[in-house]
Amino acid sequence: MPGLGTIVNVCAIAAGGILGCGAGKLFSDKLRETLLSVCGLMVCFLGIGGTLSKMLVIQDGALSATGTMMMVFSLLIGTIIGSLLDIDRRVEALGVWLRNRTGNAKDPAFVSAFVSASLTVCVGAMAVIGSIEDGVYANHAVLFMKAILDFSIIVAMAAAMGPGTIFSAIPVGVVQGAITALARLAAPCLTDAAMGNLSYVGNILITCVGINLLFPGKIRVANLLPSLIIAILWAYLF
Repeated sequence: MPGLGTIVNVCAIAAGGILGCGAGKLFSDKLRETLLSVCGLMVCFLGIGGTLSKMLVIQDGALSATGTMMMVFSLLIGTIIGSLLDIDRRVEALGVWLRNRTGNAKDPAFVSAFVSASLTVCVGAMAVIGSIEDGVYANHAVLFMKAILDFSIIVAMAAAMGPGTIFSAIPVGVVQGAITALARLAAPCLTDAAMGNLSYVGNILITCVGINLLFPGKIRVANLLPSLIIAILWAYLF
């Protein structure tokens, strides 16, 4: 059934958030702070690992870097577009609206938890590739693997940051559901080169989310999201 992968992914995130929030109440403030740092490290290494797998190649027996120009221009142009659109503020506004509508108005960490968790589980090639395969071939394998990974990450993030992480299931459902619904139109347009660029830049954004977990507020990651579109377009223009 097309869409089953996204449904399972959303349920896994919600379950991980609920479990993490329940466990977090039993932890001391020091332990929660340590868990948050660990989450940052996990997300950083996930992003760095994914980036290096696309950046570094072996040519003629030597290790070399590829796609650096694409990366630089995608991030620069995407950041300019994202900043002009002020995407970061809009995502935070959604977090504030959810906080006020869910009875968490007094939780000062709700918005940052929602934004950080949403960017962690929404950004990345697995979400796009998995959703396309789900829609076109009804192949749920990638999204099932992503669900397991997201569950583990959200449990740790929820224990450290609170209930805002649970609601990251909403943008995942919307984004992946929309891609799945449009997959029959989008799949023929996404070449291997385009998907490679998407994974390359997407993993850099995931690394940025990890940096923000370690050093809060350093990078407005949501403003970098248009970089993903630039990276895809680069594959067709060059």
